[in-house]
Amino acid sequence: MNWSLFCVVYLIAVTVTMGVFIVAALVTGFDEIVHILIVAILGMIVAIPEALFFSKKVGSITGNEA
Repeated sequence: MNWSLFCVVYLIAVTVTMGVFIVAALVTGFDEIVHILIVAILGMIVAIPEALFFSKKVGSITGNEA
């Protein structure tokens, strides 16, 4: 696997996923710091499979699969 590609895709995925989760938490009324930290950690965890999937797809398109 191309680790540099994975890192770039992970940084993008974690930013988007955490943002979506935090906005959803704030809209639904979970506005305490504990809730925000929980959804931020969940965003970091959920972004790992997303980054793996997309880095493998991009790697297979560009021919850098391993």
